[in-house]
Amino acid sequence: MKFNTISVVGLGYIGLPTAAVFASRKVKVIGVDVNQHAIDTINKGEVHIVEPDLDMVVHAAVKEGYLRATSQPEPAEAFLIAVPTPFKGDNHDPDLSYIESAAKSIAPVLSRGNLVVLESTSPVGATEQMAAWLAEARPDLSFPQQAGEDSDIRIAHCPERVLPGQVIRELVSNDRVVGGMTAKCSEAACDLYGIFLQGDCVVTTARTAEMCKLTENSFRDVNIAFANELSIICKKLDIDVWELIRLANRHPRVNILQPGPGPGVGGHCIAVDPWFIVSSAPNEAKLIKAARQVNDAKPLWVQEQVKRAVIEFLKTHPNKTEKDVTVACYGLAFKPDIDDLRESPALQIAEGLKNNHLGPVLMVEPHIETLPSKLDGSILATIEAAMSEADVHVLLVDHRQFKQIGHKRTFRGVVVDTRGCWSKG
Repeated sequence: MKFNTISVVGLGYIGLPTAAVFASRKVKVIGVDVNQHAIDTINKGEVHIVEPDLDMVVHAAVKEGYLRATSQPEPAEAFLIAVPTPFKGDNHDPDLSYIESAAKSIAPVLSRGNLVVLESTSPVGATEQMAAWLAEARPDLSFPQQAGEDSDIRIAHCPERVLPGQVIRELVSNDRVVGGMTAKCSEAACDLYGIFLQGDCVVTTARTAEMCKLTENSFRDVNIAFANELSIICKKLDIDVWELIRLANRHPRVNILQPGPGPGVGGHCIAVDPWFIVSSAPNEAKLIKAARQVNDAKPLWVQEQVKRAVIEFLKTHPNKTEKDVTVACYGLAFKPDIDDLRESPALQIAEGLKNNHLGPVLMVEPHIETLPSKLDGSILATIEAAMSEADVHVLLVDHRQFKQIGHKRTFRGVVVDTRGCWSKG
């Protein structure tokens, strides 16, 4: 199947790199988003997110006329939907409203022979639900659930599986799991990704493709939970958890997650996807749910460690009160060397400290220029200012800049190191 024009709906951390990579192969790409700032920024050949090399690829694609952003879908041969799938309510139920809105927005411009691919990480059955929304909006066209292999529109699910900070490279090199609603749907999706993909297209059903992405991240979440639980146990028993993991991993059949425990689990994948499995099978997903609960509880445990550090500082400074103690949080992103704050445990910890600590709280995040609204009242400080002014230093994200401090640091006060970078210094 030949594609002259591709539409990517959702120009965030996955959609924009995907659009840019297609455009870099000299294919016309129309990016669609509801964020006018993102649209204007992209059309100037610039980017609104931090991702290595993305700015160069976008700049070249826009300059050469292969990439354009707009707020309204336009006709194309293929449509990729890469919009958020957050939670709704307190039970971690998946919210498919963004997918529904995206599907209904492209429905008027669909035509016979088009391909629609859902890239958004989704609960099992979401691709079929998207197809149902499209069929309802366009009764003049047939869809796989109605006409099977003879459908007018091809529908498939192909979840991304890339690492923030390496998205451009991994989009091209990683294998892709393609789940079409029919064999012809899968074939069309493989043709689409074949435009840039160097890895393999592995074909399966739509439901299995959906579950595959959830399984990959749930596997990682369970392993992180084991390391996080070890860190809590080791703190109680006065054992260096990082040394313990290094020693345990010398066993030929033991491979505990490295770099080991941290302040929790963040991002819009590992912290979210396991709940989609739990919501689909709540009585069966016992281990997956327990792992989520362990990791979700870790930020609260870290806040308790900071409270203890404040008390420890006050013991050596009897003339001060908690109002006089300045706490610095180093890192707000959900992982090192990026600006992405989605589902970030570091941000959750920082917000908790801002709301509960009586003294000043400094926020150190070199990858952002302004603090999110939930941290209003806090100060976005430089590394140098935090090192000189803070009494309690809390390392939450092992950004490259913070790792460099560990080799030559001269902190005054107490250090709470959730990443094991400064504890070894």
